[in-house]
Amino acid sequence: MKRQLLGIDIGTSACKVAVFDEDGKVLAQANRPYHVYYPQSGWAEQDAEEWWEAVCDAVRAVLSEDGVNAEQIKGIGVDGQSWSAIPVDESGNVLHNTPIWMDTRARHICERVRKEIGADEIFRVAGNDFLPSYVTPKLLWFKEERPEIFRKTHKFLQSNSYLVMKLTGEMSQDYSQCYGVHFFHMEKLAYDTALAEKLGLSPDLMPKLYGCDEIVGSVTKEAAEKTGLKAGTPVVAGGLDAACGALGAGVYRAGETQEQGGQAGGMSICTDKALAHKALILGTHVVPGRWLLQGGTVGGGGALKWFRQELGGDLSFDELTEEAAGITPGSDGVIFLPYMAGERSPVWNPDAKGVFYGLSYDKTRGHMIRAVLEGVAFSLEHNLRTAAQTGICVDSLNAMGGASNSVLWTQIKADVTGKTIRVPSSDTATTLGAAILAGIGCGVYGGYDEAVGRTIRITRVQEPNPDNRAVYDRAMELYLQLYEDLKGTFSRD
Repeated sequence: MKRQLLGIDIGTSACKVAVFDEDGKVLAQANRPYHVYYPQSGWAEQDAEEWWEAVCDAVRAVLSEDGVNAEQIKGIGVDGQSWSAIPVDESGNVLHNTPIWMDTRARHICERVRKEIGADEIFRVAGNDFLPSYVTPKLLWFKEERPEIFRKTHKFLQSNSYLVMKLTGEMSQDYSQCYGVHFFHMEKLAYDTALAEKLGLSPDLMPKLYGCDEIVGSVTKEAAEKTGLKAGTPVVAGGLDAACGALGAGVYRAGETQEQGGQAGGMSICTDKALAHKALILGTHVVPGRWLLQGGTVGGGGALKWFRQELGGDLSFDELTEEAAGITPGSDGVIFLPYMAGERSPVWNPDAKGVFYGLSYDKTRGHMIRAVLEGVAFSLEHNLRTAAQTGICVDSLNAMGGASNSVLWTQIKADVTGKTIRVPSSDTATTLGAAILAGIGCGVYGGYDEAVGRTIRITRVQEPNPDNRAVYDRAMELYLQLYEDLKGTFSRD
């Protein structure tokens, strides 16, 4: 029997757990949902303990499948959503819900810190702007708004490191998730104590640093009883979901680019040096010696999910896109701004709103659906144009996430960006990336070339249509102009 690897993904709406053989074949997979809480305007929280319960249930489910054997699982990798700030005490007890990547409660703190310390000084170290979605402002929020929690906090964990702790009993901080911590020097790959002190924080708030493929510990007896895993199974540090997704989509060499089509959208360009842009996101890749220049948007598959829930009736996602396919490219002038929870890169406007423009009595639901698909593609193109300002040239994109299962949506993205889009096994890219890290750390693979070569296969290639590209170039300019014209109205009460 071939050796097996387990990948765990802590997403925004659900966890995904998958078991792979060493050639990347999915042997079993399971999803389990959990809640996002919105206690106040601008707040978005999750309960890390709900993640753990969901993961335990999903792991038990995959272990019950034929062909899966806990004895054969040689390593476990965990990836997770970005910018968590989970306060735990010395025993690992969670002290408060974590603000997640959509949370902007620390806006007032960011405005003050940018003035007191200087945005340029912070950017010089972190390679990222000081914005409320990141980890650091959330640490300051706990210090200032919840001092009793802050005093009790031993360490702040990330989504994947919390699950690693629950599995192994060990606290860790992987390099790929450090991009949310502004006193982490993005070029030196070490904490900058001087900047931490200026911020009124300490590197001691963060756990020990680990490489993403480095073994943190092994499954404890207690975790084995909860999950059905074999006690003693090695667990690596894992990393950021987008970075694991990039690896699982085959993006690990400089110049390769991943396009994300999950709940959120965006892209990740692999580089061999720390190339920063203030309107984008810079982080280390889960692959050593590589960085990712990323664009992260709130409008991805979640925008279509919202449309289906509110306006789609009983239609499935396939039926929705079938309606959209009957509409000509450009949606006959209907434009959708996909800023459904504010917007991240490259506009960084927490007040931005979703907008349909160009509706009239002759427009149908199909026009609106296609406009949603195109609006998400426009947000991708906006990030790619911004990245080009650093001198990076992107020729093709490797797609991942549920949206890449749609041939229509993938073609729209190819036409809007003018890039070839290659689709690997999209549904499992993120968990596969986490499993590859486990395979590297546990010696199943001799290196990343072997791992990617054995596990990742391109299933579909879509080329841009030049005629559609011309239509979308004009629509893209209107998309950009609409935001500029409307942004002053978004913050009005």
